[in-house]
Amino acid sequence: MQKKVNDYTVNIPHLPGVYIMRDSSANIIYIGKAKDLKNRISSYFNSDTDSKAFSIITAMKTINYILCASEREALLVERQLINKVQPYFNAMWKDDKTYPYIKFTVSEDFPRLIMTRKVLKDGSLYFGPYPQLTYIKKLIHWLNKIFKIRPCKINFSEKELPKTDKVKSCLYYHTGLCFGPCMAKIKSIEYKNNLKELETFFNGKFKKIVDVWKIQMQEASKKQEYEKAKEIRDRLYAIETMSQRVAIREISMEDINQYVSKTDSLQELREVLKLHKLPSVMECFDISNTSGTNPVASMVRFVNARADKSGYRKFKIKTVNQINDFAMIKEAVFRRYSGIIRRNEKFPDLIVIDGGKIQLAYAQSALDEIGIYIPMISLAKQQEEIFIQGKAKSIILPRNSLALRLLQSIRDEAHRFAITFHKQLRAKEFIKQL
Repeated sequence: MQKKVNDYTVNIPHLPGVYIMRDSSANIIYIGKAKDLKNRISSYFNSDTDSKAFSIITAMKTINYILCASEREALLVERQLINKVQPYFNAMWKDDKTYPYIKFTVSEDFPRLIMTRKVLKDGSLYFGPYPQLTYIKKLIHWLNKIFKIRPCKINFSEKELPKTDKVKSCLYYHTGLCFGPCMAKIKSIEYKNNLKELETFFNGKFKKIVDVWKIQMQEASKKQEYEKAKEIRDRLYAIETMSQRVAIREISMEDINQYVSKTDSLQELREVLKLHKLPSVMECFDISNTSGTNPVASMVRFVNARADKSGYRKFKIKTVNQINDFAMIKEAVFRRYSGIIRRNEKFPDLIVIDGGKIQLAYAQSALDEIGIYIPMISLAKQQEEIFIQGKAKSIILPRNSLALRLLQSIRDEAHRFAITFHKQLRAKEFIKQL
């Protein structure tokens, strides 16, 4: 009998990641990636009976998934896992599919941008891989047009140009889309100088151009030039794909189990706290001071149950002059989320406060003053009690609870980060007094 979609997908989030399908013996039979895990996995249960997907779900008993920071990271995790595990269905339908790279042929006298699925040691620069082929193709077309990069496939050098009768009628040159290096219309050094900005672009420095494109897209929409607006939107999407953060290392079977465990911990936490969505992004606050001197607050950020150190923040307490950890927590929370509103950034899925009921109440009052709602809890050290605003009774989880271990890890990391910052300030003050 075909399994019901709701049996497997009810708690799966709309987030990028890798899904792992297992049979009744817990053997991995298929591994796939998705930009949206819930939508992708749900699609298996709407497949035709003679399809590949139907064969997989017929043999499948359980589904695990690994949350990733982006679709591109999911792509790389998927490839590593498939190569290592060689699941039955992946091997059975193996089609040698690889994902495309952008090749910048800098070793040529007149470099080109080429879409390729192979990375060679040929002196070229390679960027990728990229999961969204259509958008990357459009981006290359646009870059060729803007930088007047030769789009032809003719191999030639500055010393050995192609025969004139072969290139004299080139439409790219005659329509102004190419400088015409094949007809000696430009020197190699001049051509390469025009492309210096292009290498910078591929190294991620495209904020200025993105800002310009966004304005152009808005203006095109206002003028009802929808085709132009769509073209610019596709360019922006391609750049977003290129800029997705990827931090991947060699993955072992132990890593797979750890990734799955982290996902399970998020799912358990969601159920315990009765959250509307998976707490994929969590931020935790702690206070550190010595007899009221050099008081500081720390905030650490966990994404998909993993520390995201680029998102850590530290605060020197400015408005509290006496020893009052509660008021200090309130200041830090207020500054953090009023700042997020000013910068138009996304809120976390869950806020964790190191402390008990009173710390939680002060932190909540900061959100109330700002006028926003974000799910928030506190974790008290002594009994590891979880307090939820508005509920009289605390929650005490078993010591082996995955959700508790996750909360402890983010709380302990916030504590470590706060103490480190506090010690740094004290050391600076000591040096000044010498």
